[in-house]
Amino acid sequence: MKLRQKIALRLLGDRQSDRVVPPSGHTAWLTTFTAGAMTFLAVFALALSLAAGRMADRWSEALSRTATIRISAPADQLDLQTRAVLDLLAQTPGIEAARALSDQEQRDLLDDWFGPDLPLETLNLPRLVELTETGSGYDAEGLRQRLSAEAPGAVLDDHTRWRRPLAVAAGRLNLLGILSMGLILGAMAAMITLAANAALAANAQVIRVLRLVGARDSYIAGAFVRRFTFRAFGGAVIGALAGTLGVAFLPATDAAGGFLTGLGFTGLGWLLPLLLPLLSATTAFFATRAAARAKLQELT
Repeated sequence: MKLRQKIALRLLGDRQSDRVVPPSGHTAWLTTFTAGAMTFLAVFALALSLAAGRMADRWSEALSRTATIRISAPADQLDLQTRAVLDLLAQTPGIEAARALSDQEQRDLLDDWFGPDLPLETLNLPRLVELTETGSGYDAEGLRQRLSAEAPGAVLDDHTRWRRPLAVAAGRLNLLGILSMGLILGAMAAMITLAANAALAANAQVIRVLRLVGARDSYIAGAFVRRFTFRAFGGAVIGALAGTLGVAFLPATDAAGGFLTGLGFTGLGWLLPLLLPLLSATTAFFATRAAARAKLQELT
């Protein structure tokens, strides 16, 4: 509570002390522009982090309970081995459902990779069987051994080699978004510190006069803290609004060809960018206060 009261006093204190800080000049536009630009980038970093988390959950959910059995056999034995595999799966504990993909479904899968003009009817394609496991799961190693005995051409793919890299990649993207947020706030704090130091140095003579007439360093520092915090807040509001609009107007999933799938906010997540101006103002407050204290001691 004491910290909140100190911050409130710094921001809502004697407005006359604001005259110590130059109302315009390079420190004014530098602070506003830096806060706006960094908040704009922070919106996209936040969207990336949230999208990566959703992507990881979606991929894990889609792959966690499914598996595929690939049956490679001569044409005269393919149907026989397919039926043997389906009968085996029907008797396997932990298997909820299993079905063989039709020729058209397999063609649709390959069309995405090779295009519609590939003469698939001339190729000896393996038969794919899709299975869905129950919540308790099944014994993958035991199923592999039974498949090798009942259908030598059948190979079980439980998607582990696909699921693990995708989950790791999504997790790293999420971490990258969080690190980007930290770097953005750090860069903002550094730029605001430089701007505050420049403003303090430019007003060194005014500060000496204020000290002569009895002004305390806390009074002088409060003027700089208040002015720079409000400048950063104003710039951050503009940056947050611009970034949110940019995310809102990203191409839809179908128009983006899947590359930007899920990049954006959903539900109450659209309110999260509204917190960034407050975070930017808080960063500016502490950065300016630290810079003012150090500079005023230097000017003693």
